[in-house]
Amino acid sequence: MRNLTWKSAWPWLRLVLGLGIVVALVMHVGSRSVLDGLRAIDAGEVAAALGIGLVTTVLCAWRWSFVARRLGLRLPMGQAVADYYRSLFLNAVLPAGVLGDVHRAVRHGRQEGDVGRGVRAVVLERAAGQAVIIAAAVAVLVTLPSAGPARDIVLIVLGVVALGVVGLLAARRRVAPDSRWGRTLDDVRVGLLARDAWPGVALLSAAALAGHIALFIIAAHAAGATVPAAQLVPLVVLSLLAMGLPVSIGGFGPREGVTALSFGAAGLGSAQGLTAAVIYGVLGLVASLPGAWMLVRRSPALHRQGVTT
Repeated sequence: MRNLTWKSAWPWLRLVLGLGIVVALVMHVGSRSVLDGLRAIDAGEVAAALGIGLVTTVLCAWRWSFVARRLGLRLPMGQAVADYYRSLFLNAVLPAGVLGDVHRAVRHGRQEGDVGRGVRAVVLERAAGQAVIIAAAVAVLVTLPSAGPARDIVLIVLGVVALGVVGLLAARRRVAPDSRWGRTLDDVRVGLLARDAWPGVALLSAAALAGHIALFIIAAHAAGATVPAAQLVPLVVLSLLAMGLPVSIGGFGPREGVTALSFGAAGLGSAQGLTAAVIYGVLGLVASLPGAWMLVRRSPALHRQGVTT
């Protein structure tokens, strides 16, 4: 009963935490930063968001299609791009921030007759993207002389995670191949860790990350940052890493907190950091807007197969 109560309370708790971060920041630096962020967006930023969003969405959909095919699931690129756009839009407008991924995972799994493997394909695809962001963040923390305690904490956490992954892989021999854990570990090995899998997944993830960094730099410049892009990249990587924390509201929350702190530590001002994060969040929503059309559009081929959107 205790576990059930915790599981039912967690979605609400994460919303409260995410909203609390945003409210605390606004109270600390003032609501003007948020309003300035909204006013700073013009047609140029909107066009950049749509263009960069198209590129990053195609790259992520390609990664998903690649992993899914490695797991024995059919996923044509056209369908992958449409479904990925749809999931991005749902992630952006729904509170939990992951319901779009759940939607595409279950939808594709039902289409292929294997919901479990469809879910695992999405989980592995998203995990690959997060792994590349973490690797980039580690590189930033190691090279920045002022990283200090933050670097040590991140490296310790990553060391624990790495030990856990090694332990899981080592335990694979003791797990029954036809059990749930056995199938999951086999999918991890085939979909991500095989020699002919991880280079392609890593390359697609790195290219997508470059697109997100470029959009965040555009947002920072729109917020008034005049420093070179090379100086902004480390701050942006840390902000993108914070977006992976499960306490955001459509992406808002930890990202704004980390961006405000990192901009303040870099001498750019916490208010400017908050403004940049808000602009990036709005541009991210703009980049996902084609997903709204994908959401209401029904694919004739899938409709004939009885698969609904």
